[in-house]
Amino acid sequence: MKEAKKNNLKQLGLLAASLFILNFASHFVYHRFDLTQDQRYTLSETTKKIIDGVDSPLIIDVFLEGNFPGEFKKLQNETRQLLEEFTAYNSNISFQFVNPIEKEEERVTTMKKFYDKGMLPINVTLEEKGKQTQEVVFPWALANYGDKGAKVQLLKNMMGASTEQKVVSSVQHLEYAFADAINKVSKEKQKKIAVIKGNGELEDIFIADFLKSVRENYYIGPITLDSVAKQPNETLKALKEYDLAIIAKPTEKFTDEEKQVLDQFIMKGGKTLWLVEPVEAELDSLYNSSGTTLAVNRDLNLADMFFKYGFRINPQIIKDEQGAPIVLYSGNQGSESQKEQYPWRFSPFVYSSSSHPIVKNIEGVKFEFASPIELLKGNVKQTVLLETSQFSKTIGLPYPIKLDLVTEETSPKDYANGGFIPVAILLEGSFTSMYKNRILPFKETDFKDHSIPTKMIVVSDGDIIKNQLDRGMPLELGFDKWTNFMFGNKEFLLNSVNFLLDDTGLINIRSKEVRLPMLDKQKVYDNYTTTQLLTVALPIVILAVFGFLFTYLRKKKYSK
Repeated sequence: MKEAKKNNLKQLGLLAASLFILNFASHFVYHRFDLTQDQRYTLSETTKKIIDGVDSPLIIDVFLEGNFPGEFKKLQNETRQLLEEFTAYNSNISFQFVNPIEKEEERVTTMKKFYDKGMLPINVTLEEKGKQTQEVVFPWALANYGDKGAKVQLLKNMMGASTEQKVVSSVQHLEYAFADAINKVSKEKQKKIAVIKGNGELEDIFIADFLKSVRENYYIGPITLDSVAKQPNETLKALKEYDLAIIAKPTEKFTDEEKQVLDQFIMKGGKTLWLVEPVEAELDSLYNSSGTTLAVNRDLNLADMFFKYGFRINPQIIKDEQGAPIVLYSGNQGSESQKEQYPWRFSPFVYSSSSHPIVKNIEGVKFEFASPIELLKGNVKQTVLLETSQFSKTIGLPYPIKLDLVTEETSPKDYANGGFIPVAILLEGSFTSMYKNRILPFKETDFKDHSIPTKMIVVSDGDIIKNQLDRGMPLELGFDKWTNFMFGNKEFLLNSVNFLLDDTGLINIRSKEVRLPMLDKQKVYDNYTTTQLLTVALPIVILAVFGFLFTYLRKKKYSK
């Protein structure tokens, strides 16, 4: 008896010593195991690198707290688990979930503050015990680091998608969204962007929201090509100080000297974002007594330059059955007039099927009087980022455009041999100068006829970057005040800039695949009784059987 007691004490001492050693070792050796099939809680190396740079307290306020449907609970749980990985990797990062409108007396003031920051709420329907109620949810988070702050959109805005589809898409986006926000507040600006001026490009007020968003990560400055006529080398030298040049909807011809400046900027490794259209047509010009405008060719004198780089933007206009809506008024003027939405076939609404990180999992992008891009054979890598729907075609110029085309009846036969027309492309590699074996417009001592490896993105519509105005103030890029729809223009352009300038690989996080199992509500409703039996009754029965067996076996063992 004493020997058995001695052995028990010995085993207890060994167990206590083992636990002490394991606890002590855990302070030096730490690891978390991700047992999910898609490894959704395993942070990418890029994210870890960004988090490593946080060397002082960074606080993340998540406003996804309150009483809301199960889909939002799923988004809340996925957000919490991801942030737990962040905090486990770097203890300087902490987070809290907050209901911003919990205090009824501060509700209006708080909501106004969120509106001012562009953090718009959504209304959701909550079903409880057969009753439906409306709840306001703010699917946003704020990352605060010192005196810097960055907002994080937790729920993606997808036109026509169910809440469940939005949640699945949003979970795919979570790691990138938080990593991008932390990168913004914890890293100093390094890269510089030049906004090209001097050829009738869009005024700053029409690209204000884009500039405001890009300025969070990069330095921005204007480069006016007008000075090329007098000081071409000085202008080129100034442009070389930048990493990316954005050409946003030029409307005037480029001179050969201006083209040489842009060409040599590219040859020396500069990135470019071309937002150009060879069609002169504006939606505003349709709002006249006749409701008609004429789409004509706009010669920018860039065709030979683009040909050398491996593409053409053909002077045609695209008509697409999958068009973004346009608002028109019908009936008599005054109180009897009615506002109605019609699909506008000259405004392609493009959803990407590409898995490229620039366009993967983004909202549909709205174009306006876009033109087809033709890819030519060459040595650079070519990737189609956005293309029109199956039922689309090109129309030659000049072409009269009328508002009454919204009532036009069409069929698939009208789009035979058409469809899938590229409207945004990515080119990567070593480009050939358009001035190779040609007389230079101006002398340059450091002329290069081939570029070092670089990238450019070409979009055949300049209005893709244009924000609307309301009472003279710029609205968020992609928001249409007439239909209250939010398009994916801003996300596409910001992703494009990040990809062109990204040295850390942050944009590649968007390629991560997450498979999120969601409950099929329709199946639950169709098999409500069976579902109740499986989810409520069956666990109770299993627990009762286990309890009975445990009690029976215990009595049998100790009754001897």
